[in-house]
Amino acid sequence: MAAVAPGAQTEAGRAGGAVAARRPLPRPRRRFKPSRAARYVILAVLAILFVAPFAYMVTSSFQPLSRIFAYPPQWIPTHPTLDNYKGFFTSDHPIGRWILNSTFTTVTITVVQLFLCSLVAYTFAKRTFPGRDFLFFLGLATMMLPIQVVMIPNYLILKGVPLFGGNDLFGVGGHGWLDSYWGYIVPNVMNPFGIFLLRQYMKSIPDELLDAARIDGAGHFRIYWRVVLPLSRPALAALGIFTFQFWWQAFFWPLIIINSPSLYTLPLGLALFQEHNRVVWNLIMAGSVLGALPLVIVFLIFQRQFVRGISLSGMKG
Repeated sequence: MAAVAPGAQTEAGRAGGAVAARRPLPRPRRRFKPSRAARYVILAVLAILFVAPFAYMVTSSFQPLSRIFAYPPQWIPTHPTLDNYKGFFTSDHPIGRWILNSTFTTVTITVVQLFLCSLVAYTFAKRTFPGRDFLFFLGLATMMLPIQVVMIPNYLILKGVPLFGGNDLFGVGGHGWLDSYWGYIVPNVMNPFGIFLLRQYMKSIPDELLDAARIDGAGHFRIYWRVVLPLSRPALAALGIFTFQFWWQAFFWPLIIINSPSLYTLPLGLALFQEHNRVVWNLIMAGSVLGALPLVIVFLIFQRQFVRGISLSGMKG
């Protein structure tokens, strides 16, 4: 038998290996699992239950009043119209002013809260000082207090703010910050949950980055502004969505603080509009869609950052 040269064996082995590498690997067959199918069915049913009211509200806003309560309901309007939105804006109520009030107060609270909460969270996450953990857990303890417990004290404090709303130097004689933007915005620019969320995320940022910035001569605020904040964008986006969503649709606190119709936010305005137009459901549906549309837009824009910020905030405690 003729001997085969070692080099030929090596070449043959390489050729066989290349052919095996090019050969597609067989895909593993996925076995049908009844439990997985049951989960998908349950999730699909829950999704339909959650989406159906919103879908009915949207379709009703494009239909005349006579078709809203038709049976069976028309989920896709045959002749959509914008008359409901025109009628909502041309009513006797200052719709545009309500939208501007909601936009101003919600954006202001969100921006200021992101700045202050991130600043405090950076202090708790990356600074060391006596009593740091005690102060942090003390702030978290305030989350266990129901809003009804602090509602009356906050109201009395806002009513007694000196030199505002007709008050004298001792906070007597007027209404203070009640019925004003100050009373609506200032008590809500700090959020213990926001501090907790951002602090958990900032603890996952390597300390070596901060040490390198200190070697370059950066101070604490510059490190916070130039290093920590850019790396905390996912958590900031998550907190921003939470804050914007909550205060855009807030009703209870504005109802207590605001008395003047010119300062009404959109939820308060919609409640007043519904009180004066109890049977005009087509216009009410149009106003409800306008009230929910900014929340959907904000979530769709920051969806990826929101999910990432929530998933990474608890990685390091």
